[in-house]
Amino acid sequence: MKYIGAHVSISGGVENAPLNAHELGATAFALFTKNQRQWHAAPLTAESIAAFKANCEKFGFKREMILPHDSYLINLGQPDPEKRKASIAAFTDEMRRCHQLGLVKLNFHPGSHLKQVSEEEDIRLIAESVREAIDAVPEVVAVFENTAGQGSNMGYRFEQIAAMLEQVDRPGRVGVCLDTCHTFAAGYDLATPEGCEATFKRFDELIGFNYLAGMHLNDSKSKLGGKLDRHNSIGKGELGWETFRRLMAEPRLDNIPLVLETIDETLWKQEIAILQAFSRNENPELPW
Repeated sequence: MKYIGAHVSISGGVENAPLNAHELGATAFALFTKNQRQWHAAPLTAESIAAFKANCEKFGFKREMILPHDSYLINLGQPDPEKRKASIAAFTDEMRRCHQLGLVKLNFHPGSHLKQVSEEEDIRLIAESVREAIDAVPEVVAVFENTAGQGSNMGYRFEQIAAMLEQVDRPGRVGVCLDTCHTFAAGYDLATPEGCEATFKRFDELIGFNYLAGMHLNDSKSKLGGKLDRHNSIGKGELGWETFRRLMAEPRLDNIPLVLETIDETLWKQEIAILQAFSRNENPELPW
């Protein structure tokens, strides 16, 4: 079964995220557990935690189908030791917040070397940072998101992610989220049936589908291999509707959260409905 949703707002409290997802007709969702533009946040209250859990249960959201995202301020590959220490502390706090909410995954961008250390050294720093957070917080899986390769961001090649997973060395506590826009921008051709199968074959060889913990469904403004992290609405970018029709028919993407981060949230309900129709092998009328 395909579980499809979007990255929804927590305005007014984290407990509102399940309500916002339900209004979209979603069966999965993503959220920030705090203001993602700030390093620090007030602790979650017992009332918010209880309300979040109650709303998830009310609307049938399984905790495995919820994919929280950490703050974009965090850089676990930060070469400066003191600055990296702050990122590790913030990441560990986000892991704790997930654990308090009863969630079992935390999605994050691996980090950036800032052109100050080699990619190999930065992989080591990222792995050490993730391992420290995992060892401090039980149960929550650290989910590495692949990147587009923009700037000095790491994780744009499957080989890099595979090396990070290996060096973290915590089986069962790490996973991967594939972002369709990032994958395409990094040079993996998802836009053709042959390219998509070759991409999945390479992913399976280097990482393995048993590590796939979620997926971000985004069309791409970037050309193939353009290394630009520029999302677009489904069907309005370089990937096109047929790419997502194929993905919704792919059994290896069953039973994980499939989350929209597309640029026009007014279209999310429509996008979700069409993707759900694709997953049922239906042929809905496409609006654009």
